[in-house]
Amino acid sequence: MTLFTPQHFKCDIKDGIACIAHNRPERKNPFTFDSYAELRDWFRALVYAENVHAVVILPNGGNFSSGGDVHDIIGPLTKMSMKELLNFTRMTGDLVKAMINCGKPIIAAVDGVCAGAGAIMAMASDLRLATPEAKTAFLFNRVGLAGCDMGACAILPRIIGQTRAADLLFTGRAMSADEGLGWGFYNKIVEQGALESAALELAGRITQGPTFANSMTKTMLAQEWSMSLEQAIEAEAQAQAICMQGQDFHRAYNAFVAKEKPVFMGD
Repeated sequence: MTLFTPQHFKCDIKDGIACIAHNRPERKNPFTFDSYAELRDWFRALVYAENVHAVVILPNGGNFSSGGDVHDIIGPLTKMSMKELLNFTRMTGDLVKAMINCGKPIIAAVDGVCAGAGAIMAMASDLRLATPEAKTAFLFNRVGLAGCDMGACAILPRIIGQTRAADLLFTGRAMSADEGLGWGFYNKIVEQGALESAALELAGRITQGPTFANSMTKTMLAQEWSMSLEQAIEAEAQAQAICMQGQDFHRAYNAFVAKEKPVFMGD
């Protein structure tokens, strides 16, 4: 299956890597109702896309995303009924669930403003790079809302710890790139001009690996949140046994015996 061509965000697929980016740089790349829905549907379809083995979310025009558009989203929300509001908040949460369940490693390359739903997309990614200029803010309380948005109270503490997450979610302040690196939110800080190449290099390393096994790793990272240790160990035993039946496992062994570098095919 090939992915549909999105209308509300940029997408380029090459060598097994899908590079996506918000496409409103003049407004610091805010979300709209349409882009929320389209991103959700795109990540859902990604499960079945055999031509994509990793995703890179890039900034555009020096910014990652400013979150929900004040005029296109926040204004209309103030006029909606409870049922309409719940439909919206469930849709935004479905984007995070689609990212977690897409089966492909996701790398967020963050520059400039990364706020609100933009910060959530970075949070829901598997790996995160940032420039020194990156400012990441879970600013929901600054618009009169709770910090528990799109899984933030579940996922963010697992990344940076409960107390640090509480700091960001109660105040809505921006986390600097250095803080993000020190707290484990960011894997690495790179200079602005090298951000895209660093993200693509990392994605390339992933796509050259055993992609089916990588997908299994992503699945288990998500599923084991709600498992006991005994359940997790059994689930991993089953997952690893499945991978041992794959040809990539045999390729790795044969390459080791031949003292060669294995070439994985994802089967």
